[in-house]
Amino acid sequence: MFEELGFEQLTPLTASVLLGLVLGCTYGALAQRSAFCLRRSLVGQWRDCLPALGAWTMALACAIAGTRLAVAMDLISFEAHRFLASDLPVVSVLLGGALFGAGMVLAGGCVSRLTVLVGSGNLRALIVLIVFAVTAHAVMKGALAPIRQALGDASLSGGEATALSAWPGGEVWPLVIAGAAFVFALISRARIAHLAMAAAIGLLVPLGWIGTGFVLLDDFDPIPVQSMGFTGPIADTLFWVVAATSIPAGFGTGLAAGVLLGSLAAALAAGEFRWQSLEGPRQTGRYLAGAVMMGVGGVLAGGCTVGAGLSGVSTASLAALLALAAMAASARAVGVLLAAR
Repeated sequence: MFEELGFEQLTPLTASVLLGLVLGCTYGALAQRSAFCLRRSLVGQWRDCLPALGAWTMALACAIAGTRLAVAMDLISFEAHRFLASDLPVVSVLLGGALFGAGMVLAGGCVSRLTVLVGSGNLRALIVLIVFAVTAHAVMKGALAPIRQALGDASLSGGEATALSAWPGGEVWPLVIAGAAFVFALISRARIAHLAMAAAIGLLVPLGWIGTGFVLLDDFDPIPVQSMGFTGPIADTLFWVVAATSIPAGFGTGLAAGVLLGSLAAALAAGEFRWQSLEGPRQTGRYLAGAVMMGVGGVLAGGCTVGAGLSGVSTASLAALLALAAMAASARAVGVLLAAR
């Protein structure tokens, strides 16, 4: 398909960088203007959280609906994707989700939100992202990789049941989740403008799947089928920056750069760019602890609130759904504990 569409002058890898850049710019601008973040949906009084949660569930509904439509049209397939592996690493997923959820509360935002904040001039977010990236890379490929491997071995053999679409009823299950999320969004008292921007954010997910899994498909020069997510991309981007001559840029690098550019442009246009930094040792310690927890948790859970949440759940992955549930429960619990102090 890649060559048939007339992209002979670009390699699939180079084209994937450009695709990531476009999707990232769009996400960065929309998320900056709408303050899109799962953490905002879970920490605080419920009446204050509902509008933000409504926007997030609108994005989830659109991500699932758009992705399932692409699957039904045979544009993409997740048959061999890691989200739908036959062995369900339940310990890794639940522990990773819990660590990530707690970490994003301590750090003041999930990884996607912090990336957007960096574009708005937030140096606290930049420091957290650097520590997060180093930690995530250590868990994926470095000194902490044995921990990931050991926890991953504690798995259940689920066969096809690891995909919700393989359950009796087939596509009914992901569509039920999408429908429930959509209804909740409509009754959440979220602003119409924020719901519209959240819907656009959600639709970036199927665009990412279709772009990498259909448009850029090349049997002779394959690239990973991937979509919106920040754990791997942020880690890969950091190490591409310091070793670009030996590590090629990919979709994730373009995505991260695009989010920074998009959020910077949106912040400047709205007059919201502000330099911000850490306020003291206590806050620094809390933020860095959150960064480490998110770095470990994001890898163990298979992604962040966007990667495992929006993108992962859109594949009808049971593992992604469990990871998202663990993130939400942990974030809510830690938020309540901190408020009670």
